[in-house]
Amino acid sequence: MEDVIIIGAGAAGLTAAIYAGRKKLNAVLVTGPNIGGETNSTNDIQNYPGYEGPGPELMKKFWAQAKKWGVQVKEARVTKVTHAGHFTLELDSGEKMESRAVILCYGRERRKLNIPGEDQFFGRGLSTCTTCDAPLFPNKDTVVIGGGNSAVEGALELARIARKVYLVHRRDRFRADEVTVEKARAEPKIEIILNASPAEIKGDKFVKSLVVEDAVSKERRELPVQGIFSEIGWETHTGMVAGLVETNQAGEIVVDVLLRTKTPGLYACGDLTSVPYKQTVISAGHGAVAALEAYKFVTGAKH
Repeated sequence: MEDVIIIGAGAAGLTAAIYAGRKKLNAVLVTGPNIGGETNSTNDIQNYPGYEGPGPELMKKFWAQAKKWGVQVKEARVTKVTHAGHFTLELDSGEKMESRAVILCYGRERRKLNIPGEDQFFGRGLSTCTTCDAPLFPNKDTVVIGGGNSAVEGALELARIARKVYLVHRRDRFRADEVTVEKARAEPKIEIILNASPAEIKGDKFVKSLVVEDAVSKERRELPVQGIFSEIGWETHTGMVAGLVETNQAGEIVVDVLLRTKTPGLYACGDLTSVPYKQTVISAGHGAVAALEAYKFVTGAKH
């Protein structure tokens, strides 16, 4: 019986492991091979206090610190979590683990464009976070793909920094709030392209253009850009904790201010939660809070 099992090794999971180790909890970090999570996809972090540089290097520091505090690591994928007085975790290997508390930190998956060049240029001009990476494109030509609030708001944010912003949406009208859409239409730096889908990303070492295809005529147009922001949404997989958590309309796990789910002893933190602003620094803070709460739960300490 473990004190706490942490599922996922991104910024949230590794921070939770550090705090659990410092509290001398019997903690196990269960993770796949991607140590560092979404932060690994960022080549130039400029908004993490005390650190500027590649995301993978920052995550190596997190990883080294977690190991320093004695976290046990098990490379596996959790397929199911059940609760009956304590938690039982089923792994893809067929093995089972038991724990008094569980912290969910396994993140979310971006929806893919599924076009040529997407994998090649991800992190090399292609980003899925306008808030994170817009400052890297001052006076550059950029494009935002999507029709929701995140896409239109991202285009407006980019317009304050970039030289030009294309806003590409596959339908003839946006899903975003009309007030936000009107602001985008009034912004002279933004060129809106409707009824068009991304078809190919071109470049050499970095992005040089995005090819879009008209939904009706099937004609293609090549947009000369240095930055592409895919704002078509994310997917949060919660099947393995079905019945143990509540989710919002976006499929994210609903938590309170202490990162507690509806099941006592089960915490969720980082990008998979309903907390807005998906940032490395916020995920790290979540991991700390969840581990401290798990310590109180396991030891019976009162708030």
